[in-house]
Amino acid sequence: QVQLVESGGGLVQPGGSLRLSCTAAGFELDAYAVGWFRKAPGKGREGISSISKSAGRKYYADFVKGRFTISRNSATSTAYLQMNNLKPEDTAIYYCPTRTSLPGASTWRDEGQYESWGQGTQVTVSS
Repeated sequence: QVQLVESGGGLVQPGGSLRLSCTAAGFELDAYAVGWFRKAPGKGREGISSISKSAGRKYYADFVKGRFTISRNSATSTAYLQMNNLKPEDTAIYYCPTRTSLPGASTWRDEGQYESWGQGTQVTVSS
C-alpha cells in the first residue's frame, strides 16, 4: 500500500519556525520528485515548493522565497520543508505530493501534475 505521511505541523507564534517532514510507506521516496502544497480554509490548494529526485532543481513560490527551504535526505528517504518567519497567512494544511519526475517551471504549481498525496499536517500560526 502506497502512503505518504506528512508530519511536523503544529501551533507556532508569528515569526516562529517549523520543519515539516515527508516520508513514504510502500515505495521509495528517493525515486520521486516531491512537492509541498498547502490548503488554507476557504482557499484552493496552492503549490509552495518542489524538488527533483537528485535535489539538483528546486522551485519556490514567490510568497515563500527567503522564508521556506525545501530539501531531502536520501539516507533517510525523507523530504523536508523548513519554514521560518511564519505569518498568520501561512496557516493551512500542508501536503507533500510526489511525481515520477519534477514538473517543468511553468507547471510545478499545478496540483494535477502530482500522482500521490498524503493526508497533510496542520500548521497554525497564531499569537
